[in-house]
Amino acid sequence: MKALVEGVEVDVRHWIDGKRVGSAASFASISPIDEQNIADMSAGGESEIDQAVTAAQAAFQNWKKTSPAERAAYLHKIADIVEARVEQLAVVETRDNGSLLRSHRRGVMPRVAMNFRFFADWLTQLEHPDFDVRGHRNHISYDPSGVAGIITPWNAPLMLGTWRIAPALAAGCTVVYKPPEWAPLTASLLADITAEAGLPAGVFNVVQGIGREAGAALSRHPKVRRLSFTGSVPTARTIAAAAAPNLVPLSFELGGKSPFIVFADCDFDLAVNTAIGQYDNAGQVCLAGTRILVEESIRDKFQEAFIAKARNIRQGDPRDEASDIGPQISRTHFDRVSGFVERAKAAGMKPVIGGGPNTDLGGLYFRPTLFADPTPGSEILRDEVFGPVLCLQSFKDEAQAIAMANDTEYGLAAVVMTGDPARAERITGAVNAGLVWNNCFFVRDLRQAFGGNGKSGIGREGGSWSFDFYCDVKNSVYAPNGWRK
Repeated sequence: MKALVEGVEVDVRHWIDGKRVGSAASFASISPIDEQNIADMSAGGESEIDQAVTAAQAAFQNWKKTSPAERAAYLHKIADIVEARVEQLAVVETRDNGSLLRSHRRGVMPRVAMNFRFFADWLTQLEHPDFDVRGHRNHISYDPSGVAGIITPWNAPLMLGTWRIAPALAAGCTVVYKPPEWAPLTASLLADITAEAGLPAGVFNVVQGIGREAGAALSRHPKVRRLSFTGSVPTARTIAAAAAPNLVPLSFELGGKSPFIVFADCDFDLAVNTAIGQYDNAGQVCLAGTRILVEESIRDKFQEAFIAKARNIRQGDPRDEASDIGPQISRTHFDRVSGFVERAKAAGMKPVIGGGPNTDLGGLYFRPTLFADPTPGSEILRDEVFGPVLCLQSFKDEAQAIAMANDTEYGLAAVVMTGDPARAERITGAVNAGLVWNNCFFVRDLRQAFGGNGKSGIGREGGSWSFDFYCDVKNSVYAPNGWRK
């Protein structure tokens, strides 16, 4: 019941209560590199989810009683094994989701280990100072909430999964993880790693499957006490509706249509290079600044420099060290990205670069695309494409830049490029976003709060915010006297 992927054995079955469990049904994991079927995964549904949640609920009774130091030791052991297997994890995930192998080796998989180490260490330091109310001592404690259901996307499946799994386990919750059906393989490898680390049976469970089956069953299960989801707005609405009868607290990190604001006083070369970086991972990054807003006085110069740089982007097999971006994740998603571009072209908007498939490569490779001055209010400006498609517009002054930046239902991130620190402060304060980068991009620290506003999400995770979510925060009040002698 194993598939051989880039020389690595991957079990295709679920991981429930410390053992492998198969299903009668299966689904194909298709590599976006060449659209070949690389594994037939067990397809779970209501039955498998119920088995996993039941096991997690039973395991919770003992796991919640472990000390922070004990839980931290397990997480550090998991991190040790991840670090020893970075190469295996990297080659499997690249084959499975088409992201750059060099990125997985150097950044993504080491970050997986860091997720476990950070939350293990943060747990042992987690405290809130006692405070006094008329002589009564008030004490804050963090009680594990129960079974956490975690559903994550395919663009960075293991890293984004462990960003939620690690704090949930550290907090004393048990976990049922539903990985993305378009990139499920490294979740199975993670199950093996937790077993090697000695994590008690039932504390961590993996149910593979299709969202509308396994994901839906997890979302509505009455024994699940926390739900964390990263993905699209429509799916989030479905999850929220399913979870509503059980009044389950939700943490959603959803889409973005983030502004990338460029002022004339910026470091020009830095601004152009950072803007080119928005094509990272073939545009399949929720944080990307896909709406490039440039001050009028440098608009033409910026567009010319951007196009020159974009033409040097090397698109190809993500396993090749020379490639800068790879393919879209699936045929379905490729067609979705292409649909956005074709509808924009049909409406009279012309891409100044790209605008269609990379016919030199074929398959799921879509050329980096830029629409200059798209029609205000058009779909290409309004909706998240989640592909290598950017738009460029110009503004006259700060007031117009802010108005254009905030002309969206999303509020995940923003990038501001300016040489004036006072302006950076003003724009940062005025832009509706959960995260604003000034003269940089993708600088992340696990201590920071992360989440979006508006349709970009609900809640914050990271640092103590993660423990606020995965725990029931309790206040205990102690009277100054009245104790028996």
